[in-house]
Amino acid sequence: MQSVLEGYKVVDFSRIFAGPDAAQTLGDLGADVIKVEDPASGDGCRSLGVTDPALFGYSPAFQSFNRNKRSLTLDLTNPEAREIAARLIAEADVVINNFRPGTMERFGLDYEAMSGHNPGLVYCNFQAFGDRGPLAHLGANDLQLQAHSGLMSITGERGGAPVRAGSAIVDLHASMALVAAIMTALLHRSKTGRGQLVSTSLLQSSAHLMNYLYQEYWETGYVHTAMGTANHLSVPNQAFPSSNGWVIIIAPPLTSVQTLERAAPSKLRIKQAGIPVASYRQQPVVRQGQWRGQGLPYATISRRITIARAVTDATPASQRPTNQASRRISDSPLPGPSCRETPNKHSRYRLGSAAPAPGFPPAQTADFRQAQRPQRSSGPAAPSSDKN
Repeated sequence: MQSVLEGYKVVDFSRIFAGPDAAQTLGDLGADVIKVEDPASGDGCRSLGVTDPALFGYSPAFQSFNRNKRSLTLDLTNPEAREIAARLIAEADVVINNFRPGTMERFGLDYEAMSGHNPGLVYCNFQAFGDRGPLAHLGANDLQLQAHSGLMSITGERGGAPVRAGSAIVDLHASMALVAAIMTALLHRSKTGRGQLVSTSLLQSSAHLMNYLYQEYWETGYVHTAMGTANHLSVPNQAFPSSNGWVIIIAPPLTSVQTLERAAPSKLRIKQAGIPVASYRQQPVVRQGQWRGQGLPYATISRRITIARAVTDATPASQRPTNQASRRISDSPLPGPSCRETPNKHSRYRLGSAAPAPGFPPAQTADFRQAQRPQRSSGPAAPSSDKN
């Protein structure tokens, strides 16, 4: 079966998490992705979190965001390298970069310069604070935008210090927004024949993660604070300690305060005073209980609630049968000198580097100049005017 983006070429100038993750997703969907790195240092993600010398230059984070890609190094301060990059862009369907605003313009590789040679080009700018405004010139990372957006103020225990979400959620959320924008622009091109300039930012990603909290503030003036694992949208909806570990108890809104108590052999008593605390008997599954919430009538917990064992670390989570069955979590490849293929049904290329990655000997290469661009049917001719 043909992959949805088979025959499309993506040139990925981005680094670290969000941009590379977006390009990787396009590769998963069948696109031919060419990753461009700086020859002096490579993608900074190559060394993130690495202390084992065997993984220098090929960190687990780098592996996670760079499958399904071919790669080469180009020093874009060199005119000859910029000429090569321009040839790549001229043949591309999609270009992704996350340089600060103005950088690609200085290189002569921006959308205005390149779309004249490639009218169907979908060109993606990704920045920390967007391409305009008083903070546009600044770089930032996931943590900074978790703080800037207010996300850290609602994460952690009540009354405690601000807490960072354990994963790079702003980065990864932004990458999916970028994929959605690219796919929409490609759909637009299939109807009009014209490419587009698309952009998003960590700022927009973090605001979207907070959107319903912002909306409540705009309407009521209420400012939410950290609630631990609790959730202001429904009660109970959080983690509780038990005699043999932690459990998650979730009730649909209103159900927990409207359903009459049903008889069952084991009982649960939960009180909310500041941070809720639960006490359990020895039975591992709780089927009946009572809840006294702040501002809620004394009520019972329905059997419709969801009770699930909480996972305390990533290792058992990655090995759960549900994750294994999805065929999306699998063993990582052995460390190597460049982007390498991982087990994925969409992979079509043995990945290599037209120039060796920094600190590594030459690898099995796939020179972009010798790569055959897959043919595809062209879209309709460009109209005389574009309303979008």
